[in-house]
Amino acid sequence: MRPFIIGIGGAHSKVGKTTIACKILRRLQDWGAIKYTKTSFYSSITDNPVILRQEHKDTSRLLNAGAQNVLWVQSPSEGLHEVLQVAIDMLSYVKGIVLEGNSAIEVLMPELVIFVAGDREIKRGAEKILRMADAVIFDKDLPEDTPMAAARLHINNEEEYINFIMGRLNLKIKKEPKS
Repeated sequence: MRPFIIGIGGAHSKVGKTTIACKILRRLQDWGAIKYTKTSFYSSITDNPVILRQEHKDTSRLLNAGAQNVLWVQSPSEGLHEVLQVAIDMLSYVKGIVLEGNSAIEVLMPELVIFVAGDREIKRGAEKILRMADAVIFDKDLPEDTPMAAARLHINNEEEYINFIMGRLNLKIKKEPKS
């Protein structure tokens, strides 16, 4: 049985997907994470801690946020299903997985989909993830095509979106450590 998957997609790059993923991971114990990056020609799964912990990498941020293990999946669209299935199998021992990447969400159909909206136009292809969203986290304007059933959560109200996610997971919230 695969772990529970929370998919985090977004309107465009640099919208805050990794930041949201880290905030979620700080509240969850024994969870893993998968960071997906689209490539043109090859597929790979990186689990080497030396590479994953490189300064300023999203994978390092996910590990520092408390992920038990992080995998960096790189693949073109063709073959993505197979490489993601291998990654899921590699993380089968964790309670759940925070999955970052629009194409990966489309392939794996997570149990919970979070869409992070930005202040720019939604990139081509991201509209599909928006339509799948259980919750939309936004700053200034909610995207026009936000599903009626999706929770509408403001990016500056961390407790609101963490409570929503934890409620969907039926977990007690682990207090975030003081900085």
